[in-house]
Amino acid sequence: MSEFIGDWHALLILLVAGILPNGVWRMLGLWIGGGVEEDAEILVWVRAVATAILAGVITQILIVPPGALASVPIAIRFGAAAAGFAAFLGLRQSVLAGVAAGEAVILAGKYFLG
Repeated sequence: MSEFIGDWHALLILLVAGILPNGVWRMLGLWIGGGVEEDAEILVWVRAVATAILAGVITQILIVPPGALASVPIAIRFGAAAAGFAAFLGLRQSVLAGVAAGEAVILAGKYFLG
């Protein structure tokens, strides 16, 4: 079993270094933001900024794709994004349906184009 896992000390350090800093900020956010109204202007602003960042990341991935996605033609990438968005809207705003539809279009397009 130790051959499969490797050095368990390194794994423990990785877990602590990955979980502890993230968990501290999450708990601090819950503690500070626990009393903030859901429709408060600060939360509306935070949602708008988060949406803008996500839109920017998606656009960057579509136009300048990383890794293996670069081998997929741009028309298929944009078609997959459109199909995913249509599935998301058409199936009661299901994120799973949107992701699955977009992934299916990319896989089918790559399969048929070689």
